[in-house]
Amino acid sequence: MNAFWIILTGSLVATCCSLLGCYLILRRMAMVGDAISHAVLPGIVIAFLLTGSRDSVPMLIGAGLLGVLTTFLIEFFHRYARVQSDAAIGVTFTWLFAIGIILISVFAGQVDLDQDCVLYGEIAYVPLDLWITEGGLSMGPRTVWTIGAVTILILLFIIIGYKELFLTAFDPGYAAAIGVSTSLWYYLLMTAVSLTTVASFESVGAILVVALLVAPPATAYLLTDNFKTMLVLSVILGIVAAFAGYYLAVWIDGSIAGAIATVTGFEFILAFLFSPSRGILISKKLVEPVQQQV
Repeated sequence: MNAFWIILTGSLVATCCSLLGCYLILRRMAMVGDAISHAVLPGIVIAFLLTGSRDSVPMLIGAGLLGVLTTFLIEFFHRYARVQSDAAIGVTFTWLFAIGIILISVFAGQVDLDQDCVLYGEIAYVPLDLWITEGGLSMGPRTVWTIGAVTILILLFIIIGYKELFLTAFDPGYAAAIGVSTSLWYYLLMTAVSLTTVASFESVGAILVVALLVAPPATAYLLTDNFKTMLVLSVILGIVAAFAGYYLAVWIDGSIAGAIATVTGFEFILAFLFSPSRGILISKKLVEPVQQQV
């Protein structure tokens, strides 16, 4: 049963991250998830200073608010300082991460502040944190309910706003011309990314979240030119990675999150080599006969 809960959690996180990652890939902002994972550190410290508690809930709330602030700052620097998106991402997360380190050293240096519980969670511990009702009924791991709720929200967000998200990702100029608010949908998308990233921290860890935000969408991008197909393929690739990664970890007796991230890397390499349209091996085989005919 433990395997079921771990794989289910990994699959739910993969679904959320893969769907949102497709939009980040198209916007050339694939590393926003990595930025958020570092920039939320001040939020963790501030939440501890305000509540005096090291419980996960206040830390996650603090991290979530800082995650949203991070996305706002990235867009602010990009738009008004006129720097490239990657530079805005780099400046923002390094600055906020450094502030978090200073806050810990000054105000919480003598306290065992467990920022690792939020930044570097362990998916193997998911089955241990059960939701027990007052009547003593076990409802399963809390994380599954949390990530499940986030997955439903992300699916509804994409279904309801598909047209606007599609237009603002592919052609923001045209979207603005027909009256679609590009800023509004950018901030909604970044808020969804922040929510997903922070909600996934404690259960699967920042490294796996970043891997699932980038690798499955990038792999799907190599396999198709149809965006709807890209969304579906990225989810399938993420879920396959969750299954295969778990059993790979069991086989080698290693880190589950590390194994899942490794599988996503193998998926990308296979698509890079053998994609029918963009694979370097397949495309070369198709181009050579044409060149010989010419």
